[in-house]
Amino acid sequence: MVSSVIGTGWISYKYVTSEQFKSKLMKEVMGNVSGLMPKVLDQGLPKMTGPSVPTTNIPGIPKL
Repeated sequence: MVSSVIGTGWISYKYVTSEQFKSKLMKEVMGNVSGLMPKVLDQGLPKMTGPSVPTTNIPGIPKL
């Protein structure tokens, strides 16, 4: 029983750390992300961002 648990753990560790697993996982992630990218890119970047945060009234930050 102990040897089967150790053997299964070792084989699982070797598979998870293998290049084959990394490439399979990257293909899966890139397939899911590439479907989302056109939707995000269609929205575009904003024309203007909000005002900057004033740092003069924050206690503990010295003025330079």
